Amino acid sequence: MSSRSLNKVIILGNLTRDPELKYTPNSTAVCTFGVATNRSWQTTDGQTKEETQYHRVIAWKKLAELSSKLLTKGRKIYLEGRITYRDYTDKNGQPRNITEIVMDDFIVFSDGSKSSTESISDKVTEHKEQETNIDKDGANASSDNNDVNPDDIPF
Repeated sequence: MSSRSLNKVIILGNLTRDPELKYTPNSTAVCTFGVATNRSWQTTDGQTKEETQYHRVIAWKKLAELSSKLLTKGRKIYLEGRITYRDYTDKNGQPRNITEIVMDDFIVFSDGSKSSTESISDKVTEHKEQETNIDKDGANASSDNNDVNPDDIPF
């Protein structure tokens, strides 16, 4: 009997920096940016506490290019993805690890103007149509990132 598992992350937060778009040596687009999420709660003695968590987000291929065009520092974003862990050795020979979210889909919240909302909606819809190409058998072709070698990542 096979067991099921799930690796899904949902984040609603603000971008901490503008997205950085790069290309691997194989010309695969990769975009990284940060998202901050906030949490507040009351202690037993009535004090309000706040905590901010910072998340490293990475997007691949067409989603990376779309992210670099639509996202800017300070914008609110809803994103879905999966969590990954990578280990590497830095320039000084010290072992390091990185936790990041590989983004699968996102919704960016507009600045309130109707025209920017329509523009963003149109671009995201266009992106989804491009990503849902149907192959010859009629099955949906997925944008699987397993063909990307971690050694090709330029950061």
